[in-house]
Amino acid sequence: MRGGFLKMEKDKHGSEIHGGFVGNFFESLPEGFVANALALTTPRDVCRLSLVCSIFRSAAEWDAVWENFLPPDYQKILAEAEDGGGSVRCGSKKEMYLRLCDHPVIIDSGNKSFSLDKKTGKKCYMLAARDLSIIWGNTPRYWRWISVPDSRFTDVAELISVCWLEVNGKVNTSVLSTNTKYASYLVYKSTSKAYGFDSQPAEVSTGIHGVETEKKTVFLDPEASQRSEYNVGPGNRLGIFGRLIRLGSQTLTSGSARLNGPKMRRDGWLEIELGEYFNERGEEGELDMSMMEVKGGNWKGGIVIQGIEIRPKVC
Repeated sequence: MRGGFLKMEKDKHGSEIHGGFVGNFFESLPEGFVANALALTTPRDVCRLSLVCSIFRSAAEWDAVWENFLPPDYQKILAEAEDGGGSVRCGSKKEMYLRLCDHPVIIDSGNKSFSLDKKTGKKCYMLAARDLSIIWGNTPRYWRWISVPDSRFTDVAELISVCWLEVNGKVNTSVLSTNTKYASYLVYKSTSKAYGFDSQPAEVSTGIHGVETEKKTVFLDPEASQRSEYNVGPGNRLGIFGRLIRLGSQTLTSGSARLNGPKMRRDGWLEIELGEYFNERGEEGELDMSMMEVKGGNWKGGIVIQGIEIRPKVC
């Protein structure tokens, strides 16, 4: 017997008559009722449920459903965008939601980007390199500011050569989604002359300002942990991407990462996790995110920093 619901009818005297099974009970529901129910789920659930039947598919297009998935303050955030949010405001609320997931908008006078996590609708931000505290960042012999076509921001920071590498960012927890586990990531890439990252790990952390935070070590060089196996020593200045070419089938792929190493992003940049933070009520204050390598004492250079991204850590 196929799935269905037992239909209860009444005769002319008001007595119930047990009828047959109704093959598509949901089609008999008011579309607004279904839309209200979908709004109580998640964006991912709505997309799945829209495949169940035509009433779900139709209700899944309602603005009221997707308005519920947009952050309560999205209008205020978009008002800070360079174009006033015009690039994402046109069309339905569903179209707006999807554009905010796939096309971050630039806010805060070009210093940050804002987007949504597609599965959950939670807020994501990236702090531009200009919005970070980079030690010696305004000293031309150590760093220079350039523009590259694949960055979402006007300027990125290119490391020329330093022995003290320190990059810090901060964001107020009040702008993040509540009851959400976040992770922060340094977003960077390498030039062909990158050197000094294959032997000394960096120290990273993420936590509330003024509160002792757990630190961990990471390698900015994707292949640092296998340096010996492939005979790539500190003196070989092929750069991070140069080594990836040499390794052939062992290259880093999107979504994969060595232990405590970076992974390749879909946009072609690398990212290294700095730490995690659970934002409960958004009242904790400033969230500090840090990456530094100062213990080795060796000179290093040749990486390009786009910024620090903070986004929900979704399983």
